[in-house]
Amino acid sequence: MQTIFIMVKCDLGQAYEVADRAVQDVEQVSEVHSTSGQYDLLMKCYLDDEMDIGRFVTEQVQTLPGVKDTFTLITFKAFT
Repeated sequence: MQTIFIMVKCDLGQAYEVADRAVQDVEQVSEVHSTSGQYDLLMKCYLDDEMDIGRFVTEQVQTLPGVKDTFTLITFKAFT
């Protein structure tokens, strides 16, 4: 299992709609947080090991209505 975080910049006034749609329509999205600063949302996603991260981001997240830009962080290890 791969864990990635995607920072999402939305069209003006669309952050809540994008967050709602991501949680409802994209199975791999586990959490969406609204954020301050350069990006509007932070999405935590769990992908199967064989899933192509680039294809997932460009086809499943960037195509959501209201998404303007993304920045993807790939994680290595979770510490608890």
